[in-house]
Amino acid sequence: MLQISEVSPDTPAIPLPLDGVRVIDLTNVIAGPLASYQLVMLGAEVIKVEAPGQGDLSRIMGADPELNERLMGASFCAMNAGKKSITVNLKNPEGVAIFKKLVEEADAVIENFRPGVMDKLGLGYETLKTINPRIVYCAVSGFGQKGPLSKRPSYDQIIQGFSGIMSLTGEPNGDPTRAGYVVCDSIAAVTAALALVAALYRQQKTGQGEMIDVSMLDVSLSTMAAWPVSNYLNGGHAPKRMGNHNPAAFPSGTFHTADGSLNIVNNEQHQFERLCDTLGIEELKDDPRFSNRANRAKNRDVLEPFIVDALLKRPASEWEVLFEKASVPAGPILTVPEVLDHPQIKSRNLLKKFTNAHDAGRDIAVMRPGYALAGKAPDVNTPPPVLGQNNAEVLGRLGFSAERIETLKRHGAI
Repeated sequence: MLQISEVSPDTPAIPLPLDGVRVIDLTNVIAGPLASYQLVMLGAEVIKVEAPGQGDLSRIMGADPELNERLMGASFCAMNAGKKSITVNLKNPEGVAIFKKLVEEADAVIENFRPGVMDKLGLGYETLKTINPRIVYCAVSGFGQKGPLSKRPSYDQIIQGFSGIMSLTGEPNGDPTRAGYVVCDSIAAVTAALALVAALYRQQKTGQGEMIDVSMLDVSLSTMAAWPVSNYLNGGHAPKRMGNHNPAAFPSGTFHTADGSLNIVNNEQHQFERLCDTLGIEELKDDPRFSNRANRAKNRDVLEPFIVDALLKRPASEWEVLFEKASVPAGPILTVPEVLDHPQIKSRNLLKKFTNAHDAGRDIAVMRPGYALAGKAPDVNTPPPVLGQNNAEVLGRLGFSAERIETLKRHGAI
């Protein structure tokens, strides 16, 4: 049973690098919200601007229908803790005026609309920089702001197909397969957060704002540079599907054992020799067909039966222990519930739970970023916000009275 140490929503925050930075977040679903979530965990104040009524589409996305009904979908909860939510109708003149006032006091704006949408609303970068020359504006889209595909709608799977990722995923004689999660959205999110932090650093030093153009297709390709792309550009080798095996080394991949599968990686000669010793096939160390990395990759079909026959003699859990003792890189293939309950994850303080999170009707668990600063994991101190939860707070700070806020509601501006 998964156990998460309970943390009160009002736990004091540790000082974080983006303390005092204010970000206006217009994003929806995954790539944009996950990017701004990285900034929240680094200490930024992120004001999530949502359409009145439904808000971010991810509020109704996720495996739990009850959470979707409450506009607190599991997908929304995953990426929006720590943010403030206000509702603004950007198609209403009064709503546009509110947004411009927000920009006056902001350090950054992030959006993931299709290119051209913000310009049609009169809120593109060229307009916003006249309001606040220091503003850092980040646009995340499928294909970027320029190019023949720029106006095309896109989702993660579309980009997985365009980028070549699907062409490399799956069995050699099978169909192309998507990665098991939204890998292109996630790559774009982390890239956008990195670009924003870099631009904010320059802004703090020089007062200069700028436009950041994040293309999901571009950044997905950039993460493939080390092997598939470079092997083609610089080695003339077009990559192909290899299933769970490494195209450049063997034995490196997924192998059957007596009771399940195990991942094994051999990149160095000493790893192969220790693998042979552990499996009881020491004679293969002196076989010229397997004498080095290149020969083993060339003769993988000959070598594989020896490896498989030996591995079938014990269960995966026993081999994992033996390989660890021998310093052979190996590991199990865990399910999501299994890895979340693993002692390693528990020891890293990766998960946080908000007890009785407002309007979700239950406890809500979220992920911290996966790294530590000054020995502590960056954190969020408030659960995912109810739609429009911070209208009075944020608009009041802009100088709107309670009466004016009520009028704006009646006019459909918020």
